[in-house]
Amino acid sequence: MSATGPKLACYVINLPRSVSRREKMEAQLDAMALPFTLFPAIDGHAEWDRLAPTLDEAAFRRNVGREVMPGEIGCYHAHLAVWRDFLAGSAEVALVMEDDVVFHPEFRAALDAALSVRDAWDFLKLNKIRAKQPICQGTVGRWQVNAYLGPATGLGAYLITRELAARLLPVMLPVTRPIDHELDRIHVHDFRHFGLEPFPSHVDDGNESTITGSAFSAVKKFPWYRRLPMYGLRWRNSFGKLAHLAARGRLRARRGPLQASGNVPPFSVQ
Repeated sequence: MSATGPKLACYVINLPRSVSRREKMEAQLDAMALPFTLFPAIDGHAEWDRLAPTLDEAAFRRNVGREVMPGEIGCYHAHLAVWRDFLAGSAEVALVMEDDVVFHPEFRAALDAALSVRDAWDFLKLNKIRAKQPICQGTVGRWQVNAYLGPATGLGAYLITRELAARLLPVMLPVTRPIDHELDRIHVHDFRHFGLEPFPSHVDDGNESTITGSAFSAVKKFPWYRRLPMYGLRWRNSFGKLAHLAARGRLRARRGPLQASGNVPPFSVQ
């Protein structure tokens, strides 16, 4: 990336006690010559008393079909805290990474490609948990920039613009669902939520998640009959996304080079 031009701020969210994860991330990012800020994650268990007032438990149960896990509330607030730090600086785009990301050899090239069409997206995923029913909005180099009609979840690595972070922060509380589910509600928040595929990274927590436990052992779903409201809300979300994408002309796949307006200058890492 150029030493001049708009600035990119890079963050790694890491619990201080997760030393091995931090070391693996540092080694990968150093190998790519990608400077970053190590941002302390929020321990939802240790800080439950402080975080609990920001949670609407009844809405969470209704939306997700289970009880909230303290770790996911900590995760939610950690991402919001990163956005606040980002906005306190001068960078125009932030690359936010959780500490269990595995970067593919082409990650740096994919990042440069994504930033070269910065005015074509507001939020761009660089990996996923789910990315269902992709709709190509155009290509940049070897990658497709996709919208998603189906669920698009996971926040292992993503790019977010300054404008979007400033707009989202005031409306992200109270917590009524996991943060990646909240960001999937594009019909509510009205922003360009895309993914860069093939994804240039993936998440590997070694089956030992700090949020969901080993092999998702901390996830305790309600019986099916208590999850009926959740299924209704999922259908509403699906129809909302369909209407949102249709209204903005994003349901038709576009295979040619992405049409970004104007020339976007090279980014420098802050």
